[in-house]
Amino acid sequence: MSLVEHREGIEAGRLDMFVDGAFAFTLTLLAIGGETIPNTAEKLLHILAGVPAAAMCFAQIAWMWHGHVQWRHLCTRSTRTGLLLSLLLVFFALIFVYPLHMVFGSACYSLSGGVLSSDLAVQMSSDARTMFVCYGLAYIAMAGTLTLLFRHAMRLNPTGTEEHRQAGIRTVMWAVPTAVGLLSALTALVVPTGLLALAGFEYALLGLIGPVIAWYKRRYITE
Repeated sequence: MSLVEHREGIEAGRLDMFVDGAFAFTLTLLAIGGETIPNTAEKLLHILAGVPAAAMCFAQIAWMWHGHVQWRHLCTRSTRTGLLLSLLLVFFALIFVYPLHMVFGSACYSLSGGVLSSDLAVQMSSDARTMFVCYGLAYIAMAGTLTLLFRHAMRLNPTGTEEHRQAGIRTVMWAVPTAVGLLSALTALVVPTGLLALAGFEYALLGLIGPVIAWYKRRYITE
C-alpha cells in the first residue's frame, strides 16, 4: 500500500466516524420523554405511547445511515466529492429528524384512534399539508444525496467490475425514494385538503424498489 493510499484510508475512516457519530446523535433526538422523568403511572404510559413513532423514525434514519455504510464499501477512496456529499447527508439528517418524527407520530395517532403519540400528532389540515411537504423534501434531500454518492462510486470504479455494478444498482435503488418523495411533496402542494392523505399513501410506491432493481439488472447488467 502506497503512502497516498494509506493517508486516504485514514481520511476515509475519520469521515466515517464523524458520519456515524452524527447519525447516532440524530437518533438520540428521538428519545421519548426528553428531560422529564415520569413520576406516575399515567405519565409513564403517556410517554410510552410515543414509542411506536420513535421506533419507525429510528428505522428510517438507520436505513439512510446504512446506505452510507454500503456506499463506503464501494468507495474506499477519500475524495472531495464524497466528503462534501457525506457532510450534506449529515446536515439533512439533523434538519429533517423532527419532520420525520412528526409524520410517524401523526400516523400512529390516526391509526390508533388517538391513543398513540398525541404530543406529535398534527391536528390542523393546513399543518398536515406542510408536514407532508417537509417529509417529501426530507426524502428528496437524503435519498437524493445517497443517489449522488453511489453515482460518484460508479465513476470511481472501472466499468465491468463488481463494484461498478453494485454502485449502479444502489444508484437506481436510492433514485426510487427520491422520486417518491418528489411525487408526494408535489401532491401535498396541489391536492384539495380532503385528499391530503394521498400524499402519505404514495410512499407505498417504495415497494417498487425491488422490481426497479430487477429491471435494471436485466437491462444493463449482463452476466
